Parts: sequence; structure tokens; C-alpha cells
Amino acid sequence: MTEEVKMSVKEANRLSIMRQLDKKILTIKKASEELGVCIRQAQRIRKRYLKEAEQGLVSKKRGKPSNRKISEGVRNNVIDLLRTTYTDFGPTLASEKLAERNGIKVSDETIRKWLIEEKLWKSKKKQNTRVYQRRTRRSRFGELLQGDGSPHDWFEGRSEKCTLVQFVDDATGKTTVAQFVPTETTQAYLALLKAHLEKYGRPIDLYVDKHAVFRVNREELKKGTGITHFGRVVKDLEIGLICANSPQAKGRVERKNALFQDRLIKEMRLRGINTLDEGNLFLPEFLEEINNRFGKEAANQEDAHRVLRKQDNLERIFFQRLTRKLSKDLILQHEGISYLIQTKTPNRLRHVTVEVLYIKGKPIEIEYKGKKLAYKKWAEVAYEQPKIADSKEIAFSKRIIITKKKPVKHHPWR
Repeated sequence: MTEEVKMSVKEANRLSIMRQLDKKILTIKKASEELGVCIRQAQRIRKRYLKEAEQGLVSKKRGKPSNRKISEGVRNNVIDLLRTTYTDFGPTLASEKLAERNGIKVSDETIRKWLIEEKLWKSKKKQNTRVYQRRTRRSRFGELLQGDGSPHDWFEGRSEKCTLVQFVDDATGKTTVAQFVPTETTQAYLALLKAHLEKYGRPIDLYVDKHAVFRVNREELKKGTGITHFGRVVKDLEIGLICANSPQAKGRVERKNALFQDRLIKEMRLRGINTLDEGNLFLPEFLEEINNRFGKEAANQEDAHRVLRKQDNLERIFFQRLTRKLSKDLILQHEGISYLIQTKTPNRLRHVTVEVLYIKGKPIEIEYKGKKLAYKKWAEVAYEQPKIADSKEIAFSKRIIITKKKPVKHHPWR
């Protein structure tokens, strides 16, 4: 009884053609055309078939290791590095770092296979999620910026948790500016906007979420305040402000956050970056590398940014503005401090409403009908205002734990 020979589809097709040659249905020339080889190769195949029968058509490489197989020594070395240095790295990033830092070139798919074999990686199952229709990218660089903040343990416990704020250009997918900040606040976004303005100019539109930095809440609406400080700044600079209805709407910056939470964290770990200041010093180098790797060319090469105008005094525009009513003795209070207005005509300013311009770290300015008023501090601390924080700031605020002292043994209350 003859042993059954396992064949591939290609080899089975060759057997069919060889049998047609046996019955003289085909000539060797016609057989070479059917096989897709030259006449001499067809003759070699025919000769091997006549000598070894069906077994002669089966590939000699079957069951043997590939000549290009990676040696066990290299594989074991890579697995050791994946277990120690690159513990939570994905296959693609691990492949890049092995080539860059260790001089070992292995494809990401090979590493993926090895990780699964060693039970260090689980293949991700595709989830059934809601389908969002794609939106066409803006055609020019600077036509639309997407902004967002990502609170995360960026330093993996080596430092306190913080937030990465960034602007991503819609046309190219490149991060224009980014910065580590303690929390997602108005001042953090203003500093980010100022860095972008000084580097590129004024973009046309800014696409953000419904954070209280950008959009007024109900309490402010009740008071008649229809715009936030950040909203007023971008309005003065003639930059459109759009608030997204869902995270998916500004998916470009959301995906960039996910990319940074994977690659940036691991890069800082490898380089021994442990603090917020060190992270901010490293960000420009990292952004250049990421933008070169993942950025795209804009459909239209024209830059949509507009230059800053003469009236665009950033220092003055970025000042926060509040109204205060002067008392009969020309005193007003701001952040718990009393200020006395100095003027030669005090009667004209009694009980008038003035505008206080302030920014963190700089002296305040007081204006009445567009003119600056001289002043001096009257009382350094009039009263202490309780801090107002939104939900995102509360998540990172330090809790004060009050421990109750245990009464002594002979205390009368025991």
C-alpha cells in the first residue's frame, strides 16, 4: 500500500499536468506554458517526476528549518531584554528600541509572535464600537488646531501626577506645542497659546472640549458672564473657538494623547527623566522625532497662520479683567488685598466702577474708562478667599488628613 503524499495546491496542479503528459494529451512545450516556467525547467520537473513519482513534485524544503531563521541565541537575548528593559513595550516600539539601543534588528511581527509564545502579550480583540463618519482634514497648516489636556501618571510614580497639554494641527497631524503642567488650567492653556503664537502666528480656528476654561458654566451664565477669560483672549486675537460635542469629534488630538502615553512615558523611563521640568526640557526633541515619523504633508502647502498685528500686545491681551466698585474713600479689594487709589480729584471717583487687570506673578493694573489709575497697597491681607477649583483640579489636589490624638490614660473624658 503506497504512502499518501501531502501536497500543496501548486504541487497538485503540477501532478495533474504530469499525468496529462503521461497520456500524451499535452506536449512538453504546452506543459511549460501551463506551469508558467521555461521548457528546460519543465523538463527538470518531468525528469524528477519520472524518477521519484509523486514524491518528486513535493518541495525538498518541507519540514526543514528556513535558512533565514533567527538563531536561538538571538531569540533568547531578545526575550531577556523584553522581560527586563522593555517589559511593557508593544511589538512595534520594542522592535524600534532594540534596533536603536541594542543593534538587534528584528521585525515587529516576529517580536509579536515571540511575545505571544512567551505569554507576555495578548492579541487585542476588535471591539464593536459606535461608528463615527470621518471628517476631511483641513487643507492648510494652521487652519485648525485641536487642543486637549491628558492627566496621567507620566513619570510612573517617580514624580507627582501631572497633565500634558498640547495643540495638534488638523491638516498635518503634527503637535505644534506641548507642555507638562500640574493641572489643566486657564493659565496653562494661555502659556501654550502664547508659545504657539510666538512660533507660528495666529491660527484660524481652535477646536477644544467643553472644559470650563473654554466655555462658561451655568453659574456664570446666571451672573450674565457669557465668555471665559480664555475665550476673550482668542476673540481679541480673532481666533475662532469651537467646542466639540464628544471626544471622537477631536479624535486627532485624542489619538496623539494615546500615542504619547505609550511612547513618551517609555522614552522618559529609558532616559531617566523623573521630574516635570526635565520632561519639559525633553519635549521639543521628542516632538521633532514624533512629527517627522507620524506627521503628514498638508494638501495645500500654503501656511494659514496670520502674523501678529501691531495692536496684538500679548502681555495686555493675556491680562485677566475684573470689575470692582470703589468705596467712598477710593478703596477696592482684589484677592484679599486692599488697594487705595491715588488721585488729585477723589470726589470724581467715589463709587465708580473700575477695571482690574491682573496676571499671575505681575502687579495689577487699575483702569477707569481706558485710563490707568495710580494706586498703593492699603492692607496686605484684608481677608483670605477660599480657593475655587473645578473637577479636574480637585482630582489632583492634595488631601489634608487630620489625625485625632488619643487621650491619655487618666483623661477625665475617658
